Amino acid sequence: MRPRRQGGFTLLEILVALVVLGFLLAGLNEGVRFGLRAWTMQGRSVDQRSELDAVDRTLRQLVADMDPGTQVEADTVHGSATELAFTSDLPEGAASFLPGRHADIRLSVDRAHRLVLRWLPHRHVVRFGPPPPPTDTVLLQGVERVSLSYWPRNGAGWATQWENRHLPALVRIRLVFAKGDPRRWPDIVAATMRERPEPE
Repeated sequence: MRPRRQGGFTLLEILVALVVLGFLLAGLNEGVRFGLRAWTMQGRSVDQRSELDAVDRTLRQLVADMDPGTQVEADTVHGSATELAFTSDLPEGAASFLPGRHADIRLSVDRAHRLVLRWLPHRHVVRFGPPPPPTDTVLLQGVERVSLSYWPRNGAGWATQWENRHLPALVRIRLVFAKGDPRRWPDIVAATMRERPEPE
């Protein structure tokens, strides 16, 4: 009579099962690590894009709201290839204490590679006392330089300087990021929307 075989696994079967389980765990671990890396990179990309979108909207709005001045005070825009000074309305919430939000603004990149709006309440907004110190609002970090150009209303072509009694029809803003920075953004081309009132 043959001896009855006991139930269970042989040592070889257990070793094979452990090897297969090890491969499964290693594959699962790599998949989880890849998923977490991809999620982190996507989150970073979304954050950067939303930051750039906000800057894009802010700059377009400021250019659209540029004050064309009056027949007496017409020189409200002074532009170079790297800096733009103008009068405009600040975005909602930027300066809730400022009546009318009307401000004299300078857009430039500082030595710390930040895109900065430096603004003061427009002289007609502050009625009493000395003017307050200028306020610096950092729009974006890691900007190597800003390149500005201006399109006149007669369509003569892009200019890198603007000293004119009239607003430019378009302002082009090109952001150049620091070396090694993966961010890229197309040129911001914004139209001025306001016109100087006609004399009565």
